[in-house]
Amino acid sequence: MAFAIEVPGETVPLSPQQVYHALQSAGSSQQLSIQTGTQQLQAWESQRGYYSLLQAVYLDKSLPSEIRYLAIIQLKNGIDKYWRKTATNAISAEEKSQIRSNLLQGGIGEAENNIALQNALVVAKIVRIDYPQDWPDVLTGLIKILRDASHSNPLYLRRGLLILLQVVKELSTARLRTSQTRLQSVTPEIVFLLSEIYAEKVGLWTTFLNGTGEDEGGAMEAMENSLIAVKILRRLLISGYENPNHATEVQQLWEHSQLQFGQFLDMVSREPAVIVSPAKELVEKHLVQFSKLHTQMSTQHPAAFALLPSSIDLVRAYWGLVAKFGESYGSETQDFSAKALRTDEQMKDQRPVMEKLCLKGLNILRACCKMVFSPSMSFKFRTPEIKQEQQGAAILIKTQLLTDQLVSQMASVIVTKFFVFRQVDLEAWEEDEDEWEIREEGGGDTWEFEVRPCSEKLFMDLVINFKHLLVEPLLSFFHSVAGTSQATVVTKDAVYTAMGLSAPVVHQSFDFDSFLTSTLVNDIQQTGPGYKVLRRRIAILLGQWITIKISDDNRPLVYQIFQHLLKAEDETNDHVVRITAARQFKAIVDDFSFDGEKFLPYAPDILGRCMALIQEVENTETKMAILDTIRMIAVRLESNISPFADRIVSMLPDLWEASGEEHLLKQAILTLLSTLVTAMKEGAQRYHTMILPLIQRAVEPGSEMQVYLMEEALDLWVVILAQTPPPATPEVLALADSAFPLLELGSDNLRTVLNIVDAYVILAPEAMLGDQARLRILAYMTNLLGVTKRELAGLVTTIVENMVRAAEKLGGANGVVQIARDLHGCGYTEQIFAGLRDAWEAHQTTGPNRRYPKLDDVVETDYFTILARTALADPSVFITIMSSVGNVNEVWEWLSTEWFRHFDSMVNIDRQKLSCLALTRLLELEPPMTPAILMRLQDYFSMWTSVISEMLGGRDDGGDNLIWLTSEGSEFEGPEDVRRRLHSAEDPVHTIHTFDFVKERLARVFAVCGGEEAFQRDWLANVDKSVLAGFQELGTTDTSQPFWGRQE
Repeated sequence: MAFAIEVPGETVPLSPQQVYHALQSAGSSQQLSIQTGTQQLQAWESQRGYYSLLQAVYLDKSLPSEIRYLAIIQLKNGIDKYWRKTATNAISAEEKSQIRSNLLQGGIGEAENNIALQNALVVAKIVRIDYPQDWPDVLTGLIKILRDASHSNPLYLRRGLLILLQVVKELSTARLRTSQTRLQSVTPEIVFLLSEIYAEKVGLWTTFLNGTGEDEGGAMEAMENSLIAVKILRRLLISGYENPNHATEVQQLWEHSQLQFGQFLDMVSREPAVIVSPAKELVEKHLVQFSKLHTQMSTQHPAAFALLPSSIDLVRAYWGLVAKFGESYGSETQDFSAKALRTDEQMKDQRPVMEKLCLKGLNILRACCKMVFSPSMSFKFRTPEIKQEQQGAAILIKTQLLTDQLVSQMASVIVTKFFVFRQVDLEAWEEDEDEWEIREEGGGDTWEFEVRPCSEKLFMDLVINFKHLLVEPLLSFFHSVAGTSQATVVTKDAVYTAMGLSAPVVHQSFDFDSFLTSTLVNDIQQTGPGYKVLRRRIAILLGQWITIKISDDNRPLVYQIFQHLLKAEDETNDHVVRITAARQFKAIVDDFSFDGEKFLPYAPDILGRCMALIQEVENTETKMAILDTIRMIAVRLESNISPFADRIVSMLPDLWEASGEEHLLKQAILTLLSTLVTAMKEGAQRYHTMILPLIQRAVEPGSEMQVYLMEEALDLWVVILAQTPPPATPEVLALADSAFPLLELGSDNLRTVLNIVDAYVILAPEAMLGDQARLRILAYMTNLLGVTKRELAGLVTTIVENMVRAAEKLGGANGVVQIARDLHGCGYTEQIFAGLRDAWEAHQTTGPNRRYPKLDDVVETDYFTILARTALADPSVFITIMSSVGNVNEVWEWLSTEWFRHFDSMVNIDRQKLSCLALTRLLELEPPMTPAILMRLQDYFSMWTSVISEMLGGRDDGGDNLIWLTSEGSEFEGPEDVRRRLHSAEDPVHTIHTFDFVKERLARVFAVCGGEEAFQRDWLANVDKSVLAGFQELGTTDTSQPFWGRQE
């Protein structure tokens, strides 16, 4: 042991003795020994022979149990990492074979329960990977062990069943078709053997329990063995058959399970008790296994369930059990005082077996309803016979089981028994109000594990699918109970539960508005300990009905009710009532018909009470729920939230600090701030001193807050920029530096970060074009130029495009020169020209040698957009850029070819016009560029004809379709909306008349070329007459004069 501690793990050779020493150190109570031993074991993980030595250690029964247990745990963990052939440092085939050869024999003779269980798990993990290719005889070996041991060796039988249970568990979870087929191929033989073992063991222990046997130890052992056997059988019947109802052995076991279910249930429920624990607990576990079999068959093989023998009678029996359980389920005393709390905590926490069986019965009834009214869809091939069989099963359930009598009885029992609070529920309410409220709020799949939520789901299934049968009885029930003062509080609560759940079905027949004014208003004013139950239910009921049917005239009454429920001064309004009211008020506000103006008189009081409640509650989830309600009020009130904003914001710092490591609450706070800033627009600037540091901390690279709060902080940042009017404050501008490191992350939030950068360019172009910010932005945009996501590539282009426009606007020709120099310096233009050159070369290839360009059409349009912005701003700068790439004439030759070719691929007409204007501006260049540009005159005329036709199309006033009328905006615009509207309105694409622009440049070219005759002789003669004719027809029908000489 001392040797293992002193020498570093990497230098210790692998041997049985050293493995033992390392395990001993790892299991020590001394921290240094634990660290040294653990490091040594980790160092050996990739060495050959290590895992076979671990197996040797745990199979050596002379060693201490702790060492053996640690050894098998190490082996189990190693199988997960290194057993598959594709794993790095995978265990060799020889070592695997050696380990497999010892697993079964070593496991069945293991006396230690915990080591035997881990060995069974190891076997199961290996079987999942190696069966049947590398370990084909494992299941036949297990079957042989069980046959030989069933009468001769109880330990071997027990361990063999344990191994088989874990193997079947593992194989039954497989989803690949081949794995399922393997299990199904051996299932009949295993089922036959286990049926024999099960029958024998059950016969043994039932004989003892009936008083005719004397071997108590043998009986208990038999009970444990039969329990493992039924666990395996349950899984095999579900996962081992494609159509369980077609197999004779399944039919026999199914009938046998029903028979024994009745016998065992009678055995455990007799009064006075005929058996006691631990025997009683084992019998109850058998019952639970049977009920799991019945439930899983009804959900995973619904047609087989319906067609197996006596299944209809089985479901009726389950319903009888449920109805009987319902007699004792609800609270009869309704003692709401703290004195009623039980002192026997253990009894309170244990769930009786009858409740478990009742829950399974409710789930089976839900499965039957689903089978008939919403059967599961499947892509799996089904033969016509199987389809017909499934249809027949649904008809059988609908006609034989779900009769009008049974459906009516189920609805009645559910409402009158299972919707009623139990005394234990009321006691839990008194013990811990906040925890009880959270548990009852629940949601998700909790209904599968609790009787009351499950009964609510079943009730909804019945009401929806048997509306014709249940609406009238429900209405009669509502009126009989709601209109009387004789009903108890918990009974009314049950009725109101049913009323809320059935709202979508009964709303046309039930006048809820009258009920609200006549009954609920009265109920809400009743005081006393029990009435808090009713108040909570009324809050939920209003939340359920508000979207269904509550008139506008009664909305103020609803607000007043919630005002009343949120009053802390009223003793009946405990935490549960007020928290429930705060939660449910979100549904009231979120309703489509909500009118913010009518709510304003009630807003101060309700908002104030919600904020006060947040300070009282301690649970984070509850705080988040109330914050969400406040957020929804802010959303619906829009700018009307401003008078209350100061008070809302003032409570947030304390909440933030108190949240500690609860980042979910911080997320909710940031989301609420985003809502407030959006609603208040410019008015939210007064909160910047608090908000901006939060954003900076939340997006700081490497911080824990960034991991949890990045998304919400970025959303808040976007909203801040959107609602900030120019000029931006120094604090807002300083925050821009925090955006640049985020551009390197490349996370899912990159789109939002790019939007933030673009918003800064529009908000504060002077600051963003400063030397430091400008160069950083362009460098990051260059790195992102090849991004594959289309929306991100478009944002990169938009940012650079807006910077070029801003440079021209602020600095004129010098600004364009500077931005062009920077684009070249950071490699941006180099990448653009390289991509376009590749596209041009690809488009020159044809036939078998044809290749496709690396750029898609959309990205190529983006590249030409940046070049077009530069050329439109200053043609001479564009020529300078081309000269930096190579010989200007050579670059122009291939670039212009690709540019004109690409026009047909530009789907955005704005982009087409931009390129058209930019290329047309090149006609302004002085010789020697003029002849090179005029060599493309036919392409120019084709482009002009196409683009100008689009601009003039559909109008007779000679205007341009992309020149927009001046817009005054709207009252709903925020500061950024205004900025972007004005930014777009100033764009040359929306201010320049295309046809006039072209004619002016052509007239100048005509003069430069020496007059009409010279131009016609030297250049127009080379243009196709049909192309020229198409251009001459633009904007007029008079073709008698040359196009440059017409008077429009």
